[in-house]
Amino acid sequence: LMSVLCIGDCQLHTSCGIQKCTTDFVSLTSHLNTALEDFDLEFCKALRAYSVCTYRNSKVCRGNLVYHSAVLGISDLMTQRNCTKDGPTSSTNPEVTHDPCNYSSHTEEREHRGGEETPPPTYLFCGLFGDPHLRTFKDHFQTCKVEGAWPLIDNNYLSVQVTNVPVVPGSSATATKKITIIFKSYQDCTDQKVYQAMTDDLPAAFVDGTSGGDGNTRSLHIVEKVSGKYIEMHARHIGTTVYIRQLGHYLTLAIRMPQELVMAYEESQDLQLCVNGCPSSERIDQSGHLPLPVVGKLLPWDAPAHPLSGYTLETASTKCHEKMLVKDIYFYSCVFDLLTTGDANFTAAAHSALQDVEALHPSKEHWHIFPRSGGASVGRDSKFFVSLGFLCLIFVAYL
Repeated sequence: LMSVLCIGDCQLHTSCGIQKCTTDFVSLTSHLNTALEDFDLEFCKALRAYSVCTYRNSKVCRGNLVYHSAVLGISDLMTQRNCTKDGPTSSTNPEVTHDPCNYSSHTEEREHRGGEETPPPTYLFCGLFGDPHLRTFKDHFQTCKVEGAWPLIDNNYLSVQVTNVPVVPGSSATATKKITIIFKSYQDCTDQKVYQAMTDDLPAAFVDGTSGGDGNTRSLHIVEKVSGKYIEMHARHIGTTVYIRQLGHYLTLAIRMPQELVMAYEESQDLQLCVNGCPSSERIDQSGHLPLPVVGKLLPWDAPAHPLSGYTLETASTKCHEKMLVKDIYFYSCVFDLLTTGDANFTAAAHSALQDVEALHPSKEHWHIFPRSGGASVGRDSKFFVSLGFLCLIFVAYL
């Protein structure tokens, strides 16, 4: 058996995990005694686990002679022992039963190794919608210009880049027309996968034409919820979920990712909007408070419709209130977007963004963000204040 499966000093490609598969198999079977009544049962379970492991490595090991020898050896042994291909696999070795392509089981493995209870992983949320409004991993809410291509996320596991274009002439507000996501290759779970969405082109597949992982692993896959309008991406190996929607002519994005992976980046990767927010030169808002598109004028409730949008503050507020009963920052973003663009699709974008928060954000008490009052951020002595739940006094220009 040793010579057939080659577990000595075989020269292996570093990316090929066949040696570990073989080592695990030997560990599972070395204690078995052929005289025992259940020898065949346990040996077959170990063989099936070995077979699953080799299948996971089929792509990265395709040119490796040791890998092909192991596959043939497994087939011969299964025939000799009358093992069926389908059936239970060994569960006596935690190294084998732990699924390396399922992030949620990592904690259980560390707990088993350390013998102490390990706290569950912390997840973070980031979202981008509208023209455009950003909710960072730190739950900071910003409205930014960021025209052109900008990185939302760029760490050792995942890169997300968005491209924003101006929404209306004469305004610095932009919205997202293109999203590019790179899931970086990870152990034996997935090769590098690139996904790209553009306005009117929201595919349910990666650029290579596949929709996810191979075989039993399925560590990374895309689920189409609404054809051409809404997809979900599930990356089990890094515990990450991504929602992408098209609403009107623009795209929205929401993502949940483990904190330890979010923070796994080099110093050169510090320009990440989801991590550090927008540069101050790109901010439209002031500390989260949105200037409505009126230059140095009082904006009373009976103000005429804004020339760019056709909405007044009152009609925009009424429209947004139909979708969002809670007057939080998502509601105010909706009002801002309607007055800026006149495009009612931004109402749906704000509402969907809040739904995505409720689906992905780990802390219910932090779903809603409200404008702060008092201090230096909001007050009657500042340029912005909240009255009767609406932003409604002197607003600065952001042209």
